[in-house]
Amino acid sequence: MNTVLVVAPHADDETLGAGGTLLRHIAEGDKVYWLIVSGMSCSFGFSEDKVGKRAGEIEKVSAMYGFSDYFELGFPPAALDTLAKADIIEAVSSVVKSVKPSIIYTVFRNDAHSDHEVVFDAVISSTKSFRYPFVKRVLSYETISETDFGLKPEDGGFRPNVFVDVSSYLDRKLQILSVFESEMGEFPFPRSVKAVSSLACIRGIQANSEAAEAFMLIKEIS
Repeated sequence: MNTVLVVAPHADDETLGAGGTLLRHIAEGDKVYWLIVSGMSCSFGFSEDKVGKRAGEIEKVSAMYGFSDYFELGFPPAALDTLAKADIIEAVSSVVKSVKPSIIYTVFRNDAHSDHEVVFDAVISSTKSFRYPFVKRVLSYETISETDFGLKPEDGGFRPNVFVDVSSYLDRKLQILSVFESEMGEFPFPRSVKAVSSLACIRGIQANSEAAEAFMLIKEIS
């Protein structure tokens, strides 16, 4: 049995990028934990209604997956690059030390959203083998609407080298995504049922399966 930690800058990133894989981990008996780095708060300008709705969405999504637990760090969304990086690293590493995951999924560093770069760096700082010897595998997932719009000239782009067959879990992933009602839209909006399903089919073609999710292997220790 593996202990898995999925790190999401914002609630829904984990489902967009790795929802089927997380469901498969749980179906195979692994313990999966969810770490959400940023969050809605009235102090960040969100209404009480929005804050309450998001809290309900997170609780419902966690239950639909069957996560062993979830953690909310509560940093301001779309502003992580304005904070002291040490504070974010300390908060992320505290969860890593508590959960002791053997596998970590995180976002791709060169996504368009600046929060994703900050979170990736914090995760990598929290997986040094001499401090976190239990971490054996670190992978980056792709986040539709962010990874595909990260067009830095010096960046080679998201080049997946790990594919997970999620044919049996795609429908459930889409059901979970529908909980994040305000984050989803109608095609050709990238965070739409059709767009997410289409990406799963493309990744499935690369993996000789009906549907797959793709990852970049960042580190593996065996």
